[in-house]
Amino acid sequence: MTTTTKTRSKLEDIKEASNFLREPVATEILQDTTHFSQDAVQILKFHGSYQQDNRENRVLGQEKDYRMMIRTSNPGGFIPPQLYKALDKLSSDYGNDTLRVTTRQGFQLHGILKKNLKATVATIVRNLGSTLGACGDLNRNVMAPPAPFKDRPEYQLAWEYADNIAHLLRPQSGAYYEIWLDGEKAISGEKPPQAVTDALRRNGNGTIVHEGEEPLYGDRYMPRKFKSSVTVVGDNSVDLFSQDLSLVVITDEAGNLLGFNIYAGGGLARTHRKEETFPRLADAICYVDKDDVYDMVKAIVAVQRDYGDRVNRRHARLKYLLFDWGVEKFRTELAGYFGKPLVMPRELPPFQYEDFLGWHDQGDSKLFLGLAVQNGRVQDKGSWKLRSALREIVDRFDLPMRLTPHQNILFYDIEPGDRAEIESILERCKVKPVEAIDTLERLSMACPAMPLCGLAITEAERALPGILSRLRKQLKRIGLGHESFVTRMTGCPNGCARPYMAELGFVGQGPDAYQIWVGADPHQTRLAQPLFERVKDEDIETTLEPIFVSFKRDRHLGESFGDYCNRAGLAALREFAASYTPPKRHERRRVRIEDEVYVRLKAASDRSGTPMLDMATEALAQYLERLES
Repeated sequence: MTTTTKTRSKLEDIKEASNFLREPVATEILQDTTHFSQDAVQILKFHGSYQQDNRENRVLGQEKDYRMMIRTSNPGGFIPPQLYKALDKLSSDYGNDTLRVTTRQGFQLHGILKKNLKATVATIVRNLGSTLGACGDLNRNVMAPPAPFKDRPEYQLAWEYADNIAHLLRPQSGAYYEIWLDGEKAISGEKPPQAVTDALRRNGNGTIVHEGEEPLYGDRYMPRKFKSSVTVVGDNSVDLFSQDLSLVVITDEAGNLLGFNIYAGGGLARTHRKEETFPRLADAICYVDKDDVYDMVKAIVAVQRDYGDRVNRRHARLKYLLFDWGVEKFRTELAGYFGKPLVMPRELPPFQYEDFLGWHDQGDSKLFLGLAVQNGRVQDKGSWKLRSALREIVDRFDLPMRLTPHQNILFYDIEPGDRAEIESILERCKVKPVEAIDTLERLSMACPAMPLCGLAITEAERALPGILSRLRKQLKRIGLGHESFVTRMTGCPNGCARPYMAELGFVGQGPDAYQIWVGADPHQTRLAQPLFERVKDEDIETTLEPIFVSFKRDRHLGESFGDYCNRAGLAALREFAASYTPPKRHERRRVRIEDEVYVRLKAASDRSGTPMLDMATEALAQYLERLES
């Protein structure tokens, strides 16, 4: 290792003293307390759980309302029906009656009390799931395109290698099963392929550093979290450029696996007013043959393990190593661990974003269905009963799921004859078909933020639907009523919903205030840039109006909003905004209407996305025309 005990962060000491992720969690889980110590909280993350408190329930002088968030780890977003039923029941028995699809293709349970944590984790494991490695300083859930195309072998290969990479980089310590299942052996997944087991035993050129339980990670694991994905040529549904490590499946014309293009060094988290922190796109590093892929993955992990910053956690991600070293030095060090000269990456066509929503033929006479989940929150709310619909479909048809990287859900292996009944269930539960969803909402994401996330400084999940509705009304007023773009919002600059890859990104910068980013492309292959600082919620429309007007006036034919902002440049956009004078609207608003009519008008405005003033003006104009004719 390159760091010493005198020059490392406190968390490095906590990890080293944990006895491979056992303590102090193993001791404190047995104590009759409402919460864990701060040292235990850090180790608990490796087991897939964060300790939070409900800030809306804080009372001066009283203990915080502690709750646990539990996150599943399921490569490629795979959720077997047995696991979904267990998670749904746990959300009622111990949680807050909701599930949440994450942006890394997992589920989150919120509101778990400490006393129920062990029973919750044990139930997940005994029902073919896991939470191991969903958080913490190690490889997180491995992402893959969720589409279950059975006639496109590259998609099946992406699933297979996402599973295998997850096995390769999973903690080997027995702590997880000792603590949560009293030593019961793992039953949550299939045995890894022999090639993965062999790779874990093979030292190569310094990739294996420990004789004990963690041959690859050692006793201090990674300097920071490590995010990875496996995808196919052309498919950017996984936001591959935002990952520490991405593998792109390369096949021959017959669909046989040849190898992988390797990308490394992506990452989005940053800190306000800390210019040394920044989002970064992954670089194309090399091509690797299929027989060497596990050694290549181990080599990349070993480079970050040994050279990643263990002193300053803000500088500890792989992206900073790539930035500080440059790609060529990184390749040189990587080749040393890999033991062979690197082969340059293969030329590939452009990547495109796809959400796979709606009905699709999966290529084997069966169907799959992509359902939009607003900001990932699975719940029953008013007449909209998404959670009830999902449970009924799983109970009735025993279908597997794939969670998507954009917080949605795919059911697959659907018999064509079952389509009508599934549609009937969804219609009865008021779950909109994809055709009825505003494309602004369809292309949006938000993180949970307030009130539970300890890092959030403002709202995201609860705020974004209303802001999108307001933006749709504004776009209609400007004459861009049919325009849509990728919009993402986070309650802090860590970027869990990947706002720095959005055409329009809102990043929490204070109470009810956001930094506004623009300029990423619709397929998430280019970073956005910060345009405005600390925009208050109530000022969002007035701040964005000149940008939208400029877009309407100066865009090229067919040009997207993100591409336009990138081409125009931040300086020109700011200059236009500074000189912009809104058109005067001659309005007289002292016409009174009955309460019942107002309620109906507001509901129609919300449904259509048209401002109430415009609707009322149009209706009165038509009425007056009839009177005058």
